[in-house]
Amino acid sequence: MRKKYSELNFGSTKVFVVGDVMLDEYLLGEVKRLSPEAPVPIVHVKTKTNTLGGSGNVALNLKSLGCSVNLFGIRGNDDGGEKISEILSANEIGDFLLIDQTKPTTRKTRIIGQGQQLLRLDEEEPWEIRNKDSELLLAQFKNKIDEADAVILSDYNKGVLKGNLPQTIIKLCRSKNIPVLIDPKRMNWERYAGAAYITPNLSEFEEVTGKSIDGDMNKLISEANLLRNKFLFERLVITLGADGMCLIDADEEAYFIKSAAREVFDVTGAGDTVVAVLSACIAAGKDFKESAEIANTAAGIIVGKVGSQPVQLRELETELRLIELGAKGIGNGKNHTLSSAEVKIKSWQANGEKIVFTYGSFDVLHSGHIHTLHVAKNLGDRLIVGVRKDSSVKNKKGSSFPVLHEQDRIGVLSALNFIDIIIPFEDDTPLQIIKMIKPHVIVKGSDHKLEEVAGKNFVESYGGSVHLVPLLTRQTNS
Repeated sequence: MRKKYSELNFGSTKVFVVGDVMLDEYLLGEVKRLSPEAPVPIVHVKTKTNTLGGSGNVALNLKSLGCSVNLFGIRGNDDGGEKISEILSANEIGDFLLIDQTKPTTRKTRIIGQGQQLLRLDEEEPWEIRNKDSELLLAQFKNKIDEADAVILSDYNKGVLKGNLPQTIIKLCRSKNIPVLIDPKRMNWERYAGAAYITPNLSEFEEVTGKSIDGDMNKLISEANLLRNKFLFERLVITLGADGMCLIDADEEAYFIKSAAREVFDVTGAGDTVVAVLSACIAAGKDFKESAEIANTAAGIIVGKVGSQPVQLRELETELRLIELGAKGIGNGKNHTLSSAEVKIKSWQANGEKIVFTYGSFDVLHSGHIHTLHVAKNLGDRLIVGVRKDSSVKNKKGSSFPVLHEQDRIGVLSALNFIDIIIPFEDDTPLQIIKMIKPHVIVKGSDHKLEEVAGKNFVESYGGSVHLVPLLTRQTNS
């Protein structure tokens, strides 16, 4: 992998997403017994959370990277549709969703107990976009198209990308030299003909070719080139799960990218992340291989999270920095923003696990830090570490600090296998983190006074506690 990936800037890029938006709902709870009515677990729901699914998750990924985003599609005139628009507004994503009075918003509800998905409930109706809605959607798209650096067609086979709409968009974008990327979910690829990029997973690829690859990469390459020529695609990105990616380009031989070994928690949304990151990189002017390698890294981060969550720019930059330093896979998806960590933390809490939190600059990591972190981990089931961002360290210690950039400090902490999640913060205190995660215990070194520990009064208000760890000889915490 090439150097300088860790400095990504997508602030000047604008990407349009067209496709099937849906609402993803998560019900998180604990399971203690089976139902007397049937041999099924009883889930005591403790937390409910909503996020965008389908093309909405693609849009969220793009926004989390720093891109400007417009989302085009259709939602129902119902509670689910209103929640979708609220989330779009809160994330400053352009809402170009038509409201259909006759169809419900697609909603997928996942029930999670003991940290495992037990059941998924789908609320949807099969339908195909009507001509008048297709024309309205296309009119909105045409009105804005000159602003776009790239366009994604996110097809979940729910109705928006049926009919002639995909071909009309592809031809319009080609006339303006705007790359179109396809995330396919159907066998009929005729509607995608002429697109710049298509990003099927192996299962989708085998389905459309009618051939089983069975690990035969020569067969994969041969079939991919047949598809590329048949449908006039510029390039294919075939995602191979744990085996990484295969890139097919008209001008080069097939190029394979390996995935970093990591614990897979949930593959939901990985495809959305791949097409979002790939499009952001291409829109920002990066070449094909570089863009795909960054997208592959992002997918590795996502599979370590619960549910369809967007990749965050800072966690992607940190993981790329670790790879540059030769520490491939060391991050293990531990680096999170507060929002991206929320579902995973709530699933632990719903499972009755004890959450411990500590925080600091960790610049430079020494034996005192390690001692405090070990003690903290032994006080509960999950250890969450807040790390001051560079700006926060400068405010606290002066302009000559930190010694190490925050990406390097997070990278070193990520190598400690007993740390579960790392959350950077830039405020003077991590109180915002503490209020969201509601830890059972906050841990700091005994060189801090009890009343100086951030969140002390808050954590004690619900029965939590603060634990001060005695310092090692000549230890100084930060």
